[in-house]
Amino acid sequence: MDLLTIGAFASASRLSPKALRLYDDLGLLKPARVDPLTGYRLYAPEQLERARLVAWLRRLGMPLARIQRVCDARPDEAAGEVRAYWAQIEADTAARRDLASFLVDHLSWKDPAVPDTTEPLTLRYASLSDTGLVRASNQDAAYAGSRLLAVADGFGPGGAPASAAAIDALKRLEEGGVPAGDLLNVLQDAVEQANRAVRRAAAPTGVPTAAGEAPETEAAEAGTTLTAMLWTGSELALVHIGDSRAYVLRDGELFRITHDHTLVQSLLDEGRISPEEASVHPQRALLLRALTGGAEVAPQLRLHAVRAGDRYLLCSDGLSAVVPDAEVAGVVAGAADPAQAVRELVALANRAGGPDNVSCVVADVVAGVVAGGR
Repeated sequence: MDLLTIGAFASASRLSPKALRLYDDLGLLKPARVDPLTGYRLYAPEQLERARLVAWLRRLGMPLARIQRVCDARPDEAAGEVRAYWAQIEADTAARRDLASFLVDHLSWKDPAVPDTTEPLTLRYASLSDTGLVRASNQDAAYAGSRLLAVADGFGPGGAPASAAAIDALKRLEEGGVPAGDLLNVLQDAVEQANRAVRRAAAPTGVPTAAGEAPETEAAEAGTTLTAMLWTGSELALVHIGDSRAYVLRDGELFRITHDHTLVQSLLDEGRISPEEASVHPQRALLLRALTGGAEVAPQLRLHAVRAGDRYLLCSDGLSAVVPDAEVAGVVAGAADPAQAVRELVALANRAGGPDNVSCVVADVVAGVVAGGR
């Protein structure tokens, strides 16, 4: 068998001799033979396939310990490892993109498209949550106050307490003002507290299921989405994770200002499916991000400059998944006040079959001081 010198093997595999010596020391890519006199490492041609795989995985940025697992696994298991690694990279990248967007808004502080005004602004608001026509219980939660607007959509056996706990954890933001320079830290801390509250609320209780099956013990199966906006007096700071949504009605047009953290949305973003296919996709409710009490929380954070006359809608997917955006826009634009808007939106979802819990918060930005809401 003709063996390759380390130089020849490095050239053929696109790995440097220094890297090959490191991989030998780690046991990742042992040479076929080491010359007992010179200590030269010699490699067999059939080792090139593994070496090239190592080189490709390093180009992906995969850690060496994980590369070892991929190289030692069966082909189908190896493919699954690479798929899982890249999914995590994409999730991390999306989280960093959201953070970068927030920082740009935060450091810019003002949207140049929105003229400065000395006119005092305040919120007039209303919220409503409904079980719908199919579900036996309501796992949604909605809240509207003078500073905080929030919708959460719980899932799993502890979904109802999870959604309630997430919003309760944010209610402390109603107390006092938040300095502009501290806003990012305040929002991040609030989300982390909400995540811890979800973990406590969704802890297994050992209560049998309705069907009389074994007690539920998988707390990790429970969690909640969270879409919330904090009023600073001149701007709304958005915190969003999951597939509940936030919209703004401005100049007669309804714009969505959140991005769904779902598998279907990622397929749409990549151009792999059409909007029509997304609406009927069998996994359209599969979340990629949510509050589950886990170690990592990657919400969307951003600032949204407001105008007097803006109307904001926060809703669970019990509305957005069953009612076309055009119909939602018609109700949001036509309602006389937030209280009427939330009633009509919930009724709209129920007329569409009410297959899920539905929750809505509507808030108007108005000039001057008015009574807050109902």
